[in-house]
Amino acid sequence: MRFAISTHMSKSDTKAAATTRRAGSRRRPQKRAIETRRAILDAALSEFAERGFEGASVRRIGERASLEYTLITYHFKNKAALWRAVATEAFAQMGAIWQAAAEAQPQQQSAADAVRLEVKAFLQFTVEHREFHHFMLQENHAPSPRLRWIVRNILSKARERIVPKIRQAQADGDMLAGDPDLIYYMLIGMVSVPSSLQGEMRATMKFSLDNPAAVAEYWRVIERSVFR
Repeated sequence: MRFAISTHMSKSDTKAAATTRRAGSRRRPQKRAIETRRAILDAALSEFAERGFEGASVRRIGERASLEYTLITYHFKNKAALWRAVATEAFAQMGAIWQAAAEAQPQQQSAADAVRLEVKAFLQFTVEHREFHHFMLQENHAPSPRLRWIVRNILSKARERIVPKIRQAQADGDMLAGDPDLIYYMLIGMVSVPSSLQGEMRATMKFSLDNPAAVAEYWRVIERSVFR
């Protein structure tokens, strides 16, 4: 005996199906918007890192992202807003790396371990986002309103979080002695070297950021130099 499959749908079934279709149609534009924004930010990071804010072109950013430049002005009202979005997104990604590493650690840890965690996370970020260091260097060439903005809104918070931990680790005898602020910037410089000098390091010693073992050995050198 064969049973016929009914094609009749109740009113409630019809309404549910329509709701599902509308939700799906809303998600598709949202997904496209997210992907477009991601492409713009990636292309803008490359453009700002290479040419600096003044030399960067919204039209070239569109070309890098394979998008009409008018889409950029739709998502970001001007070049300054785009620059701030790039900086904010970069540090948000760095924070996500740090948070993931922190959640994998025991709740109770020494001040030195906390500093080690932060610095290693920054090294990981610079390896994964190699243009970020150059993006920051562009703003350090001369005083700019963008540098003041990023110091006030992002960098000062990181420094205020890490420097007291350095000071405590030094008091515990677990870190190199010296002015904690200078130690903080020394550490930033040390973990930034592979991304800023990757071409020279590849030419002279065949060091590659794509080689996890080489990056791990570089980190061990930092650990032996700074931590006790």
